Amino acid sequence: MCQTERQRIQVKELSAQIINYYHARGKRAVFQLGAECKFIIISQAPGKKVDTTGIPWDDMSGRTLKSWLGVTDAQFYNPHLFSIMPIDFCYPGKGLHGDLPPDKSCADIWHPKILAQMKANPVRLLIGKYAIDYYLGASQKSSLAETIRNYKSYLPLYFPLIHPSPRNKKWLADHPWFLNETIPYLRSRVAANV
Repeated sequence: MCQTERQRIQVKELSAQIINYYHARGKRAVFQLGAECKFIIISQAPGKKVDTTGIPWDDMSGRTLKSWLGVTDAQFYNPHLFSIMPIDFCYPGKGLHGDLPPDKSCADIWHPKILAQMKANPVRLLIGKYAIDYYLGASQKSSLAETIRNYKSYLPLYFPLIHPSPRNKKWLADHPWFLNETIPYLRSRVAANV
């Protein structure tokens, strides 16, 4: 059995473990894994709609993200191209001002196991503050905007992005360079690999 085939089998087994782990807790894990993926989408946690459908990024934020990446649904949901690995694999529940924060202990448990099964070092798209904080920690710039604006300093492994939530429309309006400079560069990186 070749290394790639072994990794595919291990990823399938790991996926089953994750599903069972959350199922035993009465929760639904929403993710997508592929040992040969080119990109890993790391974000906070599935929202209520995604928790209901069980399809990652099956909401307005997902439509925006796919547009930013310049990909079709078929490409986005192809695990040979994209793995989807949130900080928390299940919907964390509703808080006073939106969803509760993701449970970082889920990333502590599952992310190292998942990353160990990747064939190469796929680009990790860090979407939103929770993912950026988790992976970039003290290497972040003075603000979220500066971290995202300086994305090239984190490549080739990490690519920090603002979350595509409709709630971030003001942030996008205040930082026009993101859609004018960062997104075209992101699309070109994705296009070269799909």
